[in-house]
Amino acid sequence: MYTDVKLDKSLYSITGKSFTQALCDLDPDSAYENTELRNLDAFERQLKRFDIKLKGANSDRVEKFFLSAQSAVLFPEYVRRAIKAGINEASILPYTAAAVTYTDSMDFRGLTVVKEGTDEVDQAVTLPTTTVRLASTATALTKFARKLSVSYESVRKQRLEAFGVILKNLGATIAADVNGLCMSTAVNGVTPTPISGSSITYDDLARFWSSMGEYNMTTMVCKPETMAQILGLEQMKYCAGEYMTGSGVKTPFGVTLVKCPQLTDDIAVGIDKNCALEAVFGTDVVVDFDKLISTQCSEIACSVTVGFSKLSSGAVKALSSAS
Repeated sequence: MYTDVKLDKSLYSITGKSFTQALCDLDPDSAYENTELRNLDAFERQLKRFDIKLKGANSDRVEKFFLSAQSAVLFPEYVRRAIKAGINEASILPYTAAAVTYTDSMDFRGLTVVKEGTDEVDQAVTLPTTTVRLASTATALTKFARKLSVSYESVRKQRLEAFGVILKNLGATIAADVNGLCMSTAVNGVTPTPISGSSITYDDLARFWSSMGEYNMTTMVCKPETMAQILGLEQMKYCAGEYMTGSGVKTPFGVTLVKCPQLTDDIAVGIDKNCALEAVFGTDVVVDFDKLISTQCSEIACSVTVGFSKLSSGAVKALSSAS
């Protein structure tokens, strides 16, 4: 039973396994299939064991984790999950990455796809070819890290829901830098198309959408000011209404608009998320578990290691200001 599991910080150090996976080995999810705990994972069952409530007006205080040596072991995983939630909420990868993979190396060689010829052929002629090759050079993964300096005495009486907001914001800050790397990789080698005037028009959007040819522009990543201009177009007024109801905003062409302040030279980038980019993670979100347990939370250091590979160059187009 989950109440009998011995919690120790060594559970964070098992090679190839996360803390929750190590917990699950000791307390398998399968044992709870027909019980009221079936929707909880191994970590969440431990929160229940120590009666630690993370959300709501009556969420517990940070100090609840440190009432015993065993419950203190849960604190780094709580921190990691809150930071990862912030990263996920701020990430543009669901709209831009066709694949997400993990590696235990600090660099990787991605795949490139090159299409030649047309599919309509006569008899006894050479068939058109799609060539897949490894990239000519390896790409180093980039480590993004940030430290939150905070004394235990300043947060021990704070509600976990409020403290979780701070941790999620920390994750969102990291995600912003990851988004920037994603977009710089996407537009590398792409010649941008200029808009016709000083601000973007509906005709610019139509031409940009059609410029992708055989690929399907699923996502348009925009600078905030560009997105504001697009939402202000007369043709977008009904689409903006959909955004206000929480279902996302799309152009009349079915392209999802995504705001990204990290765009540099280009005002918008069009992407076919089904085949444009691969995101490669060297690590999941990592926190310094030993310090968080032994010194409670005098500082919180977290990091994630990631890189990007462009799979199909034609699946990315860029739009720039008029020259």
